Amino acid sequence: MTIPKIITIDGPSGAGKGTVAYRLAEHFGFELLDSGALYRIVGLMAFKHGLLDGTNDQGQNTAEQKINEQKIADLTRSLNLSFHPSTSTKTVEILMNGTPLTDDIRTESVGKYASKVAVLPSVRTALFDLQKNMATDKRGLVADGRDMGTVIFPNAPVKVFLTASSKARANRRLLQLQTAGKVADYEAILADIIARDERDENRNVAPSRPAVDALVIDSSDKSADDVFDEILTFAQDKL
Repeated sequence: MTIPKIITIDGPSGAGKGTVAYRLAEHFGFELLDSGALYRIVGLMAFKHGLLDGTNDQGQNTAEQKINEQKIADLTRSLNLSFHPSTSTKTVEILMNGTPLTDDIRTESVGKYASKVAVLPSVRTALFDLQKNMATDKRGLVADGRDMGTVIFPNAPVKVFLTASSKARANRRLLQLQTAGKVADYEAILADIIARDERDENRNVAPSRPAVDALVIDSSDKSADDVFDEILTFAQDKL
């Protein structure tokens, strides 16, 4: 059986996964999958539909959440999403029902919603087939997320876990927001990153961690070019 040409890039938010995933897809001529965006979209839609009231700040189950979980899973299955590389922004553009999504899904609050819905088994099941099918009949795929190499594509020939210190990621997010002309609070951003890492790393379902055969890179003190070059060399060897 031919193993699909899949590169998985896992790791926490702010480590630089999106940037390197786009560059790798561009280099190899592969498709892109931004798994984190899927959970952000589901989180935002669940919030807008009033389905997150039963999820506490630690993402723990409550009686009310058990009712809402099925509704969130049903909402997830109804989403019509597609991904298209954008040469202007050097990122992946996400379309929902054919309409481009705005930057609303990249806010800090939506990141919290994403982390909360990500612990729900029914939601993860609803998204599992969607993500797996994105590799079908493709020349190759670069999948960016939290569990791409451990759960979604465990047989991928190239697996990378890209991380960075919470302070480095908070500084990057602060600069990103300031560059966009938005008011930002470093301490609040740092606290949110630490809390999100805690949820993602310790959840019962598919916790965020490196695959046993993944290349682990700490990007705290590395440039985007350095990270790309290191992964490219690793990928070329494996592919």
